[in-house]
Formats: sequence, C-alpha cells, structure tokens
Amino acid sequence: MRLSSTTAGAGPTHVGLVHGLGADGETWRPLIERMLAAGDLTVTTVDLRGHGSSARATSYALDDLADDVAETLPRGLSVLVGHSLGGPVVARAVERLAPSRAVYLDPGFGLALPTTGVAGRLFWTAPTITLGVAQLLRARRSGRQRAAYPQEVRQLLDDAMQRFDARMAVGVFRDVAFHPISVAPPAVPSTIVLSDESPAVLPNALATRLEQQGWDIRRIDGVGHDMHLEAPDRVLEAIIDVLSPRAEPHPD
Repeated sequence: MRLSSTTAGAGPTHVGLVHGLGADGETWRPLIERMLAAGDLTVTTVDLRGHGSSARATSYALDDLADDVAETLPRGLSVLVGHSLGGPVVARAVERLAPSRAVYLDPGFGLALPTTGVAGRLFWTAPTITLGVAQLLRARRSGRQRAAYPQEVRQLLDDAMQRFDARMAVGVFRDVAFHPISVAPPAVPSTIVLSDESPAVLPNALATRLEQQGWDIRRIDGVGHDMHLEAPDRVLEAIIDVLSPRAEPHPD
C-alpha cells in the first residue's frame, strides 16, 4: 500500500520518520520544527495504514506495515527514524530502504507481556480485556504527562486518535509480543534512544544483548515514552550527531 506522506525542507540530508501506534505523521511536528532549524535537512513523514490520511486495511501485520513503508519512502535515506511501533516496522524495512543510519526511539522490540506458559495462555485468551486493563493503567500515567504538553501538542495527539483505526491495536500488540526483534548485528549503523518507560517496549536485558551486538544504546533520563513530544529539544540533542549533514546516503 502506498502511504500518505509529507515532506518538509530541501536540505541534502534526507530523514524519514515513522510514527507509533495511534499517532501519525503530524505528531512529529515539534521535532521536525527543531530539526529544520538546526540543520540543512529534508524530512519526510508517513502515515502508517490505519493512521492519519492513509487507507484502512484488512491486515495490520508488522510485515504489511513494513512493506508499505518500503514502498513509500525513497531508498538511500540519510537517516530512518522509528518511534514505538515505528521501531519494529523500520527494522523490517531497513534492509530494503538501505539508509545510511537508523534511529529507534523507544522501539517496540520486545513488549513486557506474557507469551508463554499459563500466564501467556490466560493473557491472550481474552486480549481485548487484558490489554485494555494494561492500556488503562498506562493511559493514567501518560495522561498526567500529556497534561503538561503545550495545547497544540495535545491537539495533534487528539486529532491523530480521531483518524486511527483502533481495531488494529490487539493484533499489533500480539504481533510485536510474539515476534520480538532478533538479537543480531544491525543491518545498518543503528542508534536506540530509550526513555524511563522503555522497559515496557524494550526490556533492559534485551537492550543489553543488542548493545553487545553493536547497536548504539543511548538514554534520556526523566522523560516518558513519547519523548519526541515531551522533550523534543532533548531528543534532538541526543541524535544530532546522527543527523549530521556529513552523512552520505547509502548507494542504490
């Protein structure tokens, strides 16, 4: 599926941004504004299927989402960035898109949800209920965080949720939970930026194993999962070296 996309800027360093579950390309706006002010960049966002202005679909499997991104974004980007759900999607598309670098912001590489034994069977017997309870608890925490966001940022999130096909949520959580990222060297030089809430989407033990395989692990203390909305200046500071205009696009 060809996704809805938006491009801003006209610099030589081309950055692609892939959002998380329930968001869309517009929710990158605070970070994009700072990126364009800080460097000579071109930035392209996409709306994943079932999000934003992209079409809804009958399948929301991670592989399908990755196929869409690989079809929509240009090959040879300078940097490809994924947040949350965008992380495993980017990881599945990165070899085809062949960017010079990849950045993962709190990527959903290994959800802290039971998948084996009695606990796993019970949890996934009625995932709508069990995930609903888990999401309610997280929503209470994130609600307190989001209350401190500027009004325009809260509006971006509200608008994105209005355009989101919520029917996909259970399937996406199941796909991510049962198919965590393989522990292996990254396909391209890759940086993972973690928040205080990162263990919910990337357990610390898994992060350590990835670091041992050559993944660059960085942390921003004192921020939540939606770090690019809560603290866009700190996120940009954490990855500004990766976004350097000196990076050359990967050859076709």
